[in-house]
Amino acid sequence: MLYAILSDDVTDSLEKRKSARPAHLKRLQALQDAGRLIIAGPHPAIDSNTPAAAGFTGSLVIAEFADLNAAQQWADVDPYVTAGVYSKVSVKPFKQVFPQ
Repeated sequence: MLYAILSDDVTDSLEKRKSARPAHLKRLQALQDAGRLIIAGPHPAIDSNTPAAAGFTGSLVIAEFADLNAAQQWADVDPYVTAGVYSKVSVKPFKQVFPQ
């Protein structure tokens, strides 16, 4: 089943994001390589794909996991969590309707 992992950043998270990004991307790449990643990316703090110093306010990952517990366990050890980038992480079941 698919799960949405919605994360909110702490204030002024940009430097923490930069330092933890390689490890964070490595885990996402592993999901993609396994054919389990649907979409992933950050929420820019401003209306721009390149927000520079404005940074980001959070992230979204939609991926396939065996169950809610497995998705939560994966999210709990994300490098952005351990680096203090996120203030809150929610994991919810997700039903994809479009695209078909």
